[in-house]
This record gives sequence, structure tokens and C-alpha cells, in this order.
Amino acid sequence: MSAEVRLKVVLCWHMHQPMYRDLISNHYYLPWTYLHGVKDYVDMAAHLEAVPGARAVVNFAPILLEQLADYAQQIDGFLTDGVALRDPVLSALAQPVLLSSPEERLRQVHVSLRANEQHAIQRFPVFAQLAVLARQAIEKPELLAYLSESFFSDLVVWYHLAWLGETVRRGDTRVRELIEKGNGFTLHDRRTLLAIIGEQLQGIVPRYRILADRGVVELSVSPYAHPILPLLLDFSSAHDALPEAPLPMQEHYPDGEARVRWHLQEAVTTFERHFGFKPAGCWPSEGGISAAALSQLSSGGFRWAASGETVLANSLHRSGHAPHAMKEAWLYSPYQLDDSKTCCFFRDDGLSDLIGFTYSTWHADDAVANLVQHLESIADACRDHPDRVVSIILDGENAWEYYPENGFYFLGALYRQLAEHPRLELTTYSDCLRQAPPKPLKTLVAGSWVYGTFSTWIGDHDKNRGWDMLVEAKRKYDSVAPGLPPEQRARAEHQLAICEGSDWFWWFGDYNPASTVSDFEQLFRQHLTNLYQLLHVEPPEYLAHTFTRGRGAPHHGGTMRPGQDL
Repeated sequence: MSAEVRLKVVLCWHMHQPMYRDLISNHYYLPWTYLHGVKDYVDMAAHLEAVPGARAVVNFAPILLEQLADYAQQIDGFLTDGVALRDPVLSALAQPVLLSSPEERLRQVHVSLRANEQHAIQRFPVFAQLAVLARQAIEKPELLAYLSESFFSDLVVWYHLAWLGETVRRGDTRVRELIEKGNGFTLHDRRTLLAIIGEQLQGIVPRYRILADRGVVELSVSPYAHPILPLLLDFSSAHDALPEAPLPMQEHYPDGEARVRWHLQEAVTTFERHFGFKPAGCWPSEGGISAAALSQLSSGGFRWAASGETVLANSLHRSGHAPHAMKEAWLYSPYQLDDSKTCCFFRDDGLSDLIGFTYSTWHADDAVANLVQHLESIADACRDHPDRVVSIILDGENAWEYYPENGFYFLGALYRQLAEHPRLELTTYSDCLRQAPPKPLKTLVAGSWVYGTFSTWIGDHDKNRGWDMLVEAKRKYDSVAPGLPPEQRARAEHQLAICEGSDWFWWFGDYNPASTVSDFEQLFRQHLTNLYQLLHVEPPEYLAHTFTRGRGAPHHGGTMRPGQDL
């Protein structure tokens, strides 16, 4: 390969959390949005800021952007005007009197253990000692009465210190002072930490906007509430890759095409409201695509989308061109269906999963060296094809809690070595399309980044039951909403969109951790109940009862991906 031609590499980070806020009460049920905000979205921006030549695509789910803004406003309102915080985990930092009842104390010790044991709790000796007492109190609740307010104050401070981004812990003198203090935290200390969290949340969107203005990142968006577009359009699209998969009792999602258009239009509107410009690209929720979904993305004005490697392999096989064993012959190019204006890139599953699931246990230098070696081998194979681009796509938050120091050393070395490598070029999808045309694709087999199928969201008894409940609620919406005043109808439509999100169906199924299934199943039923209430219709009785059968070992929440277990 000549010195002028380098292998293009796109690092695409997907930032996503589902809607944890009750749209009627405004109460937050789970704290993962703000915790991942101060830990991961902050750190990911800092690494891009720190390395000259670093480039990436950063994709945001719109409901994540809205929740981050809401949290920043909450904290500002509390510190400025004393307005109550609406997240009980966050508000524990601000309460003058902590946990007066045994129930509140027990809930707090449970909450404060929801962190990675090795890299968050055991990393800090004081936090580890507090965790020992917390676990003893869980085993013997009668001990709770003997734990002082000072214990709970220290516990809640350490919980949040452990969830801060590594760049914040290293860069903010106030955080270092709290860590050095170690215990005996005062109300002033807790409010200081709350202010730090507010500052970090407030700065996330402006930091990424500046990175976009500098050309360091390309910002893209997912459909508004993160629905699986092909399933909204046609349940039977699940049969493209899994012909025998059982489907919901309901044959289709009512008026799914209109719902897909709504999610895409609302995504662009929300993105533009936060960043000030329209996105060129879309990571469709879970990389879920079909020919019909790609047509909707094209109509929505998106120049590019992306999905999983197996989707492309299935599509090429279906069209009579079985994928060659050497990926460089087929994977590392954008593709375009004849009737679509939207080009599609496809994830290198092996390289992406090395970062997501394997390298966390390696020394950072060894891990980056191994990844670079893989990319150099691909560069050798693509020597005569300067248009080739390798797509490394994964969530921008979930992997890092399994890495030492939240991936601080790995991410720093990753950007430095890729940015400085003479044969590799960090780039973005829009830049790739400006430099080379896409390949034609005759057919597209519907699927996602997970196994190339939709089995994570449909086809299981509990998942199908969730879809049937959603379809029934949608039909009630269709019959009632047209008669509502415009403002009330808009609230109901927003609530409907949240019910259509992918995350609820991800967790349904008896192979998932029981505690997390319970969290997400309850929240799904609450969102459906709220939809009925906004329609002024009595919710059906079944929404008062659990319908899932999660049996796995419990873990600590967030939107974990297959192969990860806190």
C-alpha cells in the first residue's frame, strides 16, 4: 500500500438509554441515564478531545438527549431554587436528613451496591468497607437500626464517586479532595458532588457539538424512542432470517408505517434542537433494518445507516453471492439497494466484539496492539482497494465498567495509535461516501446487529406477549386519540412512542437476569398504563400483573449487551 492510501476505519459509538422517566409523574424509576452520563458520555468526549487526529462517529438516541437535559435542569433547579429532585438515587445526595425509615435504609443499601464489584467498589478501600456493612445489613435487616446517618452519607457519596468518569476523577480538584477525605462527608460535601454531577451533565451536548464543529466527530441519531423499525412495519420481517420463529397473536402493528415516519421525523427534530443542525446518518435501533425500513430512512433524508455483519452475509447469500471467507472481499464497503438513496455500512462483528467483550481483561497496550495487528492484516488484504472501510460499532457506555479505570488507558491508547498509524485513517461515514461510491445490493434480508435476527425482541413467549399488549394499546389509541384536544393527543402520542421502544422487549424472556427483567417489565407496564390514562381509558387488568419469567442471576442494571454481566 502506498503512503498516500490508508485503510479507512470508523469507530462508531452508540449512546443510548431507554426512557426511565414516568411521563405523568416525572419521577425517575432507574438512575442509569445520569450515572452513565457522568461516567461514560463525559469520558468518551474527553478522550476525543485529548488526542489530535482522533475521529469517530457518535450516535445519540433522542430520548437519551432529552433525559440528560432534564437531569441538568433538575440539578440546576434544586441548587438555585430548591426545586425537589425527581430521581430518588440522585436526591439522596441532597437530603439534609437521610433515610428515616427502615424501608428507605434497606432500599439505599441495595441501590448503593449497584456498581461493578471489581472496578468500582473494590477499587476504593473505603467504599469496599462500606459495601461489607451494606451486605451484612441486607442479610440481617435488623442491623439497619444500628447504622448511623454518617454511614449512609458516606455510602451515597462513595457510590457517586465510583460512578464518575475517570477523566473527572483525575481532572477535578473538588473530586480529588472528596476522595482524599474518605469519610465523614457533610451535607456541604454532598451538595458539592451534586453540583459537579450537574456541571458534567450540562456540558455533554455542548462538548460533542464543539467536537462536531471541529470535524473530530460526525454526530448521528437513532429513531426517536429506539423502536425496531422493521417490526413496526411488519412482524413477519422476523421470518427473513428465522423462518420458524413464532410471532405474536396479532398479525401486524397497526399503522406501523406512520409510526416509523413519526419516530424518524421526531428524531431529526430532537437532534436539531440539541445540536443545531440536521444529522446525515442514522444508526437504526439495534442496527435493525429491512428493505422497507431502509426505504423509510431514505424518505427521511438520511444519507447513511449501519447494521450488523450477519445481515450483509445473509443478504449476499440470498442474492446468490455467498460471502467469501475473507471479509475484505465483501464486508468493508458501503452498499446501496437499487431503490434507496440511503447507503448502508456493516459492522465488523469480530473486531467490535473484541472491544465489547474481550479486551477488558487484557492489559491496555496489549489489547490495542492486538486490534492494530488485525487492522494491519486487513490493510494488507485491501492494498489494491483504497475505498475499503472497516466499521467498528458498539455501545458507547456499557463495556467500560468492565475495564480498569473505565477504559481510560485502553481508549487513550486506541485513539493515539490509530490516529498516528501511517497505514490507518480514522474517518467518518459521511467522509467515506464523499470519497467512494457504494456497491449495489440486490436484496436485503431483514435483521439486526445481534445474530443478524430479531430474536432478541420477538419470537419468545414473553416478548410476543409484550407485543400483543402493545398492539391492544395502540388500537385503543387509534380509536380515542383523534377526539382528544391537540395538547392531550400530543402527550398520548409521546407516551405511545415510549411504549414502542426496543428495550422492553430486549429483556423479556426467562433466560435473562430475573431482577433486571422485573425492572424493565414493570416499567413497560407502567408506560402502557400511563398511555391508557392519558387516553382517559381504564387500563386493562393484566397491566397490574407481571407476565415475564426471568430466572437468571441478578445483575446491576443499565442496558447491558449479550455476553456482559455485572
